[in-house]
Amino acid sequence: MIKIKNIFGILILVALFFACSNDTIVNPFADIDHEALALSDNDSLVKFLQNHYYDDTVDSVKTLVSGQTALYSDSKLKTLDVEENDIAYKLYVYVLDEGTPTIDNGYPTRVDSVFTKYSGRTLTGTSLATSAFDGNTVGVWLSLTNVVDGWAYGFTQFKGGDLKKDANGGVFNGPITYLNGGKGVLFIPSGLAYPSSNTSNYISSLVDTNIMFYVDLLEFVPNTDHDNDGVPSISEDVDGNGNPNDDDTDSDGFLNYFDTDDDGDGVLTIDEDANGDGNPANDFSDPNNPTLADYLNPDIF
Repeated sequence: MIKIKNIFGILILVALFFACSNDTIVNPFADIDHEALALSDNDSLVKFLQNHYYDDTVDSVKTLVSGQTALYSDSKLKTLDVEENDIAYKLYVYVLDEGTPTIDNGYPTRVDSVFTKYSGRTLTGTSLATSAFDGNTVGVWLSLTNVVDGWAYGFTQFKGGDLKKDANGGVFNGPITYLNGGKGVLFIPSGLAYPSSNTSNYISSLVDTNIMFYVDLLEFVPNTDHDNDGVPSISEDVDGNGNPNDDDTDSDGFLNYFDTDDDGDGVLTIDEDANGDGNPANDFSDPNNPTLADYLNPDIF
């Protein structure tokens, strides 16, 4: 439950946002230069990584001590260049264990669904918060479309694990256990976390804050199909820029991977599978537009 004092805090913030007039929302973060903030955040993350190491004996990030290798110099640390809203960010992913599943489904895409355990902490300069602001120790299914951008990109560096089986290959008679999954740490700049450029973050205590997550990728759904239209969500990147989050073919306000009728022609995408192979993306029936799949072509019903 939300504590009463937090409710009052939220009400005060909301009142501030609606100052001036009922029709005008005052942005309390209007003066922030998000491009400059991205550079500043990266400087802070680099300093943090230079002054901390991963302690295998306690499975945690610790302050650097003599004889240990700083995270920044550790070969397990990966640096991902990410661009969001025309701003360049650096996301740091410490791959403690990539994952070695028996059945290798590869890596999740940024729009797949993952089953994960995690724990998140805030980073302030070179200091790490002593307690977690969020976490799950038993495992939870989450869509990478509904989490912070740092997760969507970071989880692509791990592989899902295997559900533990008994000697006969059946479900293990005991607590549900996953083996051989990916494990690591995400170091996320504020612009890929809870940036003030997104109005939904205004009342968050994490706004414009660098964060760190310990993550375990237990399992994931390859080629997640959010709208069950027969086309994997990652394949609904019509413009081919690697980002399905900016594709809305019929401009109806629903992204293609959440739209059951992508071209708005009144025929569900799943029903525009002319050859009946279960994949509407490989059907091309318009001789005047032979490279446009039927499910994206409003002239084909």
